[in-house]
Amino acid sequence: MTEEFYRIWVYLSTEPLLGLTVTLVAYQAGMWVYSKGKLNPLLNPVLIAVVILVGLLMLTGTDYQTYFDGAKFVHFMLGPATVALAVPLYSQFQKVKSTFPVILASILFGSATAALSAIGIAWVMGASEQTLLSLAPKSVTAPIAMGIAEAVGGVPSLTAVLVILTGIIGAVIGPGVLNLFRIKDWRARGVAGGTASHGIGTARALQVSEVAGAFASLAMGLNGLATAILLPILLGWLF
Repeated sequence: MTEEFYRIWVYLSTEPLLGLTVTLVAYQAGMWVYSKGKLNPLLNPVLIAVVILVGLLMLTGTDYQTYFDGAKFVHFMLGPATVALAVPLYSQFQKVKSTFPVILASILFGSATAALSAIGIAWVMGASEQTLLSLAPKSVTAPIAMGIAEAVGGVPSLTAVLVILTGIIGAVIGPGVLNLFRIKDWRARGVAGGTASHGIGTARALQVSEVAGAFASLAMGLNGLATAILLPILLGWLF
Protein backbone atom coordinates (compact mmCIF):
# COMPACT_ATOMS: atom_id res chain seq x y z
CA MET A 1 0.00 0.00 0.00
CA THR A 2 2.84 2.37 0.90
CA GLU A 3 4.67 1.60 -2.35
CA GLU A 4 1.48 2.12 -4.35
CA PHE A 5 0.88 5.48 -2.68
CA TYR A 6 4.47 6.50 -3.40
CA ARG A 7 4.07 5.65 -7.11
CA ILE A 8 0.88 7.69 -7.30
CA TRP A 9 2.60 10.61 -5.58
CA VAL A 10 5.60 10.45 -7.94
CA TYR A 11 3.20 10.64 -10.88
CA LEU A 12 1.13 13.47 -9.41
CA SER A 13 4.18 15.48 -8.32
CA THR A 14 4.98 16.13 -11.98
CA GLU A 15 1.62 17.88 -12.41
CA PRO A 16 1.90 21.66 -11.90
CA LEU A 17 -1.47 21.94 -10.12
CA LEU A 18 -0.51 19.57 -7.32
CA GLY A 19 1.49 22.18 -5.42
CA LEU A 20 -1.37 24.67 -5.67
CA THR A 21 -3.92 22.07 -4.59
CA VAL A 22 -2.04 20.85 -1.53
CA THR A 23 -1.31 24.45 -0.49
CA LEU A 24 -4.99 25.40 -0.62
CA VAL A 25 -6.05 22.18 1.14
CA ALA A 26 -3.43 22.71 3.88
CA TYR A 27 -4.59 26.27 4.45
CA GLN A 28 -8.24 25.25 4.53
CA ALA A 29 -7.34 22.61 7.10
CA GLY A 30 -5.62 25.32 9.11
CA MET A 31 -8.68 27.57 8.83
CA TRP A 32 -10.94 24.73 9.96
CA VAL A 33 -8.83 24.12 13.06
CA TYR A 34 -8.62 27.89 13.65
CA SER A 35 -12.40 28.33 13.47
CA LYS A 36 -13.03 25.29 15.67
CA GLY A 37 -10.64 26.80 18.19
CA LYS A 38 -12.71 30.02 18.23
CA LEU A 39 -9.97 32.05 16.50
CA ASN A 40 -7.38 31.23 19.14
CA PRO A 41 -4.15 32.93 17.95
CA LEU A 42 -2.15 29.85 18.98
CA LEU A 43 -3.97 27.97 16.20
CA ASN A 44 -2.85 30.37 13.48
CA PRO A 45 -3.89 28.88 10.10
CA VAL A 46 -0.64 29.89 8.38
CA LEU A 47 1.38 28.07 11.03
CA ILE A 48 -0.78 24.97 10.70
CA ALA A 49 -0.55 25.05 6.90
CA VAL A 50 3.26 25.37 7.04
CA VAL A 51 3.53 22.39 9.40
CA ILE A 52 1.28 20.28 7.14
CA LEU A 53 3.17 21.20 3.96
CA VAL A 54 6.63 20.68 5.46
CA GLY A 55 5.54 17.32 6.85
CA LEU A 56 4.10 16.28 3.49
CA LEU A 57 7.21 17.29 1.54
CA MET A 58 9.47 15.45 4.01
CA LEU A 59 7.25 12.37 4.02
CA THR A 60 7.18 12.12 0.23
CA GLY A 61 10.76 13.26 -0.38
CA THR A 62 9.59 16.09 -2.63
CA ASP A 63 12.08 18.90 -3.12
CA TYR A 64 10.98 22.49 -2.59
CA GLN A 65 11.45 23.59 -6.21
CA THR A 66 9.10 20.87 -7.46
CA TYR A 67 6.49 21.98 -4.95
CA PHE A 68 6.95 25.68 -5.74
CA ASP A 69 6.58 25.14 -9.49
CA GLY A 70 2.97 24.26 -8.79
CA ALA A 71 2.32 26.62 -5.88
CA LYS A 72 3.83 29.77 -7.41
CA PHE A 73 0.37 31.05 -8.39
CA VAL A 74 -0.25 31.63 -4.68
CA HIS A 75 3.04 33.55 -4.56
CA PHE A 76 1.91 35.64 -7.54
CA MET A 77 -1.36 36.50 -5.80
CA LEU A 78 0.50 38.06 -2.86
CA GLY A 79 0.83 41.24 -4.92
CA PRO A 80 -2.91 41.72 -5.65
CA ALA A 81 -3.74 40.64 -2.08
CA THR A 82 -1.44 43.34 -0.69
CA VAL A 83 -3.00 45.98 -2.94
CA ALA A 84 -6.46 44.84 -1.81
CA LEU A 85 -5.56 45.84 1.74
CA ALA A 86 -6.24 49.41 0.61
CA VAL A 87 -9.99 48.66 0.70
CA PRO A 88 -10.37 48.50 4.52
CA LEU A 89 -7.90 51.38 4.79
CA TYR A 90 -10.11 53.54 2.56
CA SER A 91 -13.21 52.71 4.60
CA GLN A 92 -11.45 53.89 7.77
CA PHE A 93 -9.79 56.90 6.16
CA GLN A 94 -11.24 59.52 8.53
CA LYS A 95 -10.00 57.66 11.61
CA VAL A 96 -6.57 57.26 10.03
CA LYS A 97 -6.42 60.93 9.03
CA SER A 98 -7.22 62.18 12.54
CA THR A 99 -4.46 60.12 14.16
CA PHE A 100 -1.84 60.05 11.40
CA PRO A 101 0.95 61.94 13.26
CA VAL A 102 0.70 59.50 16.18
CA ILE A 103 0.60 56.54 13.78
CA LEU A 104 3.70 57.77 11.94
CA ALA A 105 5.66 58.28 15.16
CA SER A 106 4.63 54.82 16.39
CA ILE A 107 5.70 53.15 13.16
CA LEU A 108 9.09 54.89 13.06
CA PHE A 109 9.76 53.94 16.67
CA GLY A 110 8.51 50.40 16.09
CA SER A 111 10.61 49.99 12.96
CA ALA A 112 13.78 51.07 14.77
CA THR A 113 12.97 48.93 17.81
CA ALA A 114 12.32 45.82 15.70
CA ALA A 115 15.65 46.12 13.90
CA LEU A 116 17.84 47.17 16.82
CA SER A 117 16.40 44.65 19.29
CA ALA A 118 16.91 41.80 16.81
CA ILE A 119 20.48 42.88 16.05
CA GLY A 120 21.28 43.36 19.73
CA ILE A 121 19.95 39.99 20.87
CA ALA A 122 21.61 38.14 18.00
CA TRP A 123 24.92 39.96 18.62
CA VAL A 124 24.88 38.98 22.30
CA MET A 125 24.29 35.36 21.23
CA GLY A 126 27.35 35.50 18.97
CA ALA A 127 25.73 35.69 15.52
CA SER A 128 27.94 36.53 12.54
CA GLU A 129 27.79 39.94 10.88
CA GLN A 130 26.08 38.48 7.80
CA THR A 131 23.41 36.92 10.02
CA LEU A 132 22.87 40.24 11.80
CA LEU A 133 22.42 42.00 8.46
CA SER A 134 19.97 39.30 7.34
CA LEU A 135 18.02 39.59 10.59
CA ALA A 136 17.65 43.38 10.67
CA PRO A 137 14.68 43.71 8.24
CA LYS A 138 12.74 40.72 9.67
CA SER A 139 9.60 42.73 10.51
CA VAL A 140 9.08 43.96 6.93
CA THR A 141 7.07 42.16 4.27
CA ALA A 142 9.21 39.59 2.45
CA PRO A 143 9.86 41.27 -0.96
CA ILE A 144 11.08 44.48 0.68
CA ALA A 145 13.00 42.65 3.40
CA MET A 146 14.83 40.47 0.89
CA GLY A 147 15.74 43.52 -1.20
CA ILE A 148 17.10 45.32 1.87
CA ALA A 149 19.08 42.25 2.95
CA GLU A 150 20.69 41.95 -0.47
CA ALA A 151 21.54 45.67 -0.53
CA VAL A 152 23.24 45.69 2.89
CA GLY A 153 25.14 42.41 2.51
CA GLY A 154 22.78 39.93 4.15
CA VAL A 155 21.45 36.65 2.80
CA PRO A 156 18.01 37.17 1.18
CA SER A 157 16.97 33.51 1.54
CA LEU A 158 17.75 33.59 5.27
CA THR A 159 15.87 36.87 5.60
CA ALA A 160 12.81 35.32 3.92
CA VAL A 161 12.72 32.53 6.51
CA LEU A 162 13.14 35.00 9.36
CA VAL A 163 10.35 37.19 7.97
CA ILE A 164 7.93 34.25 7.86
CA LEU A 165 8.88 33.18 11.39
CA THR A 166 8.46 36.74 12.65
CA GLY A 167 5.02 37.04 11.08
CA ILE A 168 3.80 33.73 12.48
CA ILE A 169 5.21 34.33 15.98
CA GLY A 170 3.81 37.87 16.04
CA ALA A 171 0.35 36.70 14.96
CA VAL A 172 0.40 33.90 17.56
CA ILE A 173 1.67 35.72 20.65
CA GLY A 174 0.94 39.35 19.72
CA PRO A 175 -2.72 39.39 20.86
CA GLY A 176 -1.74 37.87 24.19
CA VAL A 177 0.99 40.46 24.76
CA LEU A 178 -1.41 43.30 23.90
CA ASN A 179 -4.01 41.85 26.27
CA LEU A 180 -1.37 41.57 28.99
CA PHE A 181 -0.68 45.29 28.72
CA ARG A 182 -4.44 46.01 28.48
CA ILE A 183 -4.22 47.61 25.06
CA LYS A 184 -7.81 47.43 23.82
CA ASP A 185 -7.95 50.19 21.21
CA TRP A 186 -8.29 48.45 17.82
CA ARG A 187 -6.31 51.23 16.15
CA ALA A 188 -3.31 50.66 18.43
CA ARG A 189 -3.59 46.88 18.12
CA GLY A 190 -3.67 47.16 14.34
CA VAL A 191 -0.62 49.42 14.16
CA ALA A 192 1.29 47.08 16.46
CA GLY A 193 0.41 44.00 14.41
CA GLY A 194 1.18 45.57 11.04
CA THR A 195 4.47 47.05 12.20
CA ALA A 196 5.80 43.99 14.01
CA SER A 197 4.32 41.14 11.96
CA HIS A 198 3.80 42.54 8.43
CA GLY A 199 1.28 40.63 6.24
CA ILE A 200 0.56 37.74 8.59
CA GLY A 201 -0.09 40.11 11.48
CA THR A 202 -2.30 42.22 9.21
CA ALA A 203 -4.30 39.17 8.16
CA ARG A 204 -4.83 38.31 11.81
CA ALA A 205 -5.98 41.89 12.53
CA LEU A 206 -8.46 41.77 9.64
CA GLN A 207 -10.00 38.59 11.04
CA VAL A 208 -10.89 40.21 14.34
CA SER A 209 -11.66 43.84 13.47
CA GLU A 210 -12.05 45.95 10.33
CA VAL A 211 -10.58 48.94 12.17
CA ALA A 212 -7.55 46.94 13.33
CA GLY A 213 -7.12 45.55 9.81
CA ALA A 214 -7.15 49.02 8.25
CA PHE A 215 -4.55 50.39 10.66
CA ALA A 216 -2.44 47.24 10.31
CA SER A 217 -2.48 47.64 6.51
CA LEU A 218 -1.25 51.21 6.79
CA ALA A 219 1.40 50.26 9.34
CA MET A 220 2.70 47.41 7.20
CA GLY A 221 3.12 49.66 4.16
CA LEU A 222 4.69 52.58 6.02
CA ASN A 223 6.99 50.30 7.99
CA GLY A 224 8.24 48.79 4.74
CA LEU A 225 8.92 52.25 3.33
CA ALA A 226 10.56 53.54 6.51
CA THR A 227 12.74 50.46 6.88
CA ALA A 228 13.85 50.54 3.24
CA ILE A 229 14.98 54.15 3.64
CA LEU A 230 16.32 54.27 7.19
CA LEU A 231 17.74 50.80 7.84
CA PRO A 232 20.66 50.97 5.35
CA ILE A 233 21.67 54.30 6.93
CA LEU A 234 21.41 52.87 10.45
CA LEU A 235 23.38 49.74 9.53
CA GLY A 236 26.03 51.92 7.90
CA TRP A 237 26.61 53.56 11.28
CA LEU A 238 26.64 50.27 13.17
CA PHE A 239 28.83 48.30 10.76
